[in-house]
Amino acid sequence: MDIPFRPPIHVAVNAHLLSGDRSYRSAGVHQYIAHLLTHLPDAGCQVTALVGPDAALLDRVQRVVRSRWPTRWAVVRVMWEQVAQPRVLRRLGAELVHAPVFVGPLVSPCPLVVTVHDLSFIRFPRLFRPHNRLYLTALTRASVHKARRVIAVSAHAAAETARLLDVDPAKISVVHHGVDPDFTPLPPDEIAAFRARHRLPERYILSLGTLEPRKNLLRLVEAFHRLRAPDLELVLAGGRGWYYQELFARVKELGIEDRVLFPGYVPRDELVLWYNAATVFALPSLYEGFGMPILEAQACGVPVLTSDCAALPEAAGDGALLVDPWSVEEIAAGLERLLGDAALGEQLREKGLIHASAHTWRKTAVETVKVYRQAVFGGGVTARSANCPSRS
Repeated sequence: MDIPFRPPIHVAVNAHLLSGDRSYRSAGVHQYIAHLLTHLPDAGCQVTALVGPDAALLDRVQRVVRSRWPTRWAVVRVMWEQVAQPRVLRRLGAELVHAPVFVGPLVSPCPLVVTVHDLSFIRFPRLFRPHNRLYLTALTRASVHKARRVIAVSAHAAAETARLLDVDPAKISVVHHGVDPDFTPLPPDEIAAFRARHRLPERYILSLGTLEPRKNLLRLVEAFHRLRAPDLELVLAGGRGWYYQELFARVKELGIEDRVLFPGYVPRDELVLWYNAATVFALPSLYEGFGMPILEAQACGVPVLTSDCAALPEAAGDGALLVDPWSVEEIAAGLERLLGDAALGEQLREKGLIHASAHTWRKTAVETVKVYRQAVFGGGVTARSANCPSRS
């Protein structure tokens, strides 16, 4: 039987959160959008990236529509999403719009797909600035109900979306993040040269993520202090987000300023070196929708310690030591085990490499296109939805 030909779907992706800044703005959601735009064309999409006036661009993006609105500012971006974006979509004749970060246009000329990364702003409201929390709570809820399909980046995020936002689970698809092939074990001489260049010790614990309360860095610092290992340092890499002042104050109170390094936002091309040079990678977050740095660390062959809650066990697979993130004692004991038990470290290293290798951005793009097709065609049928514009 002949397989019917299906031309690529024309998808508009709201990429206004792409950023070239050396700050937290270039972290998780930026990477998610960038990798989608890179791999979606090969997965069977005609892609138009909708970007702001100063957004970083990618070589492989098929088509770019740049707005003159200064959407770097959050209030302006919200207005653009709801007021200008529908007009842009109508002019493009897009068959689908993908809102890759929580919020889509509530009035749209074509079907909407929304990605939900986590619902920390609902689960831990006190850890967010009030205006961010209110915006995300109200418009995420409205967007997922408006959307034809919802992408959740983990099974945990899918369950949270269904329960907390009252979304039909059948409407939600789980699509995990991938890991860039650049993240790989490096030769010892290259790692040694990097350590020397940054004056790093032979042993350090690395944690990576935006400096904000949800990352649980206060308890990680307390646990590190309890290790009493003078040859060991703690590297807290990541851009400054919000409510981080207490973290710096606590490091000073404990008298460990000379052993806790804050390198700030780490450029993508250096990140693989920071992972490779680390003795242990620690991500004891209180809540994550997935945990992309876990995969990156595993792909570099670094033993991982992470939390036993939210989506972190799902992200880590069997390639990490899990601890209770609310317990300083358990975090400290876990770090001590990884630092002192070479056999355990090697076991987690091997399992982590296998686990990370199963997650690629190409696979993420292919699974995402399947969701697009469900949104446009329905449950596998070939007829287009009446709400979709025809091809020009």
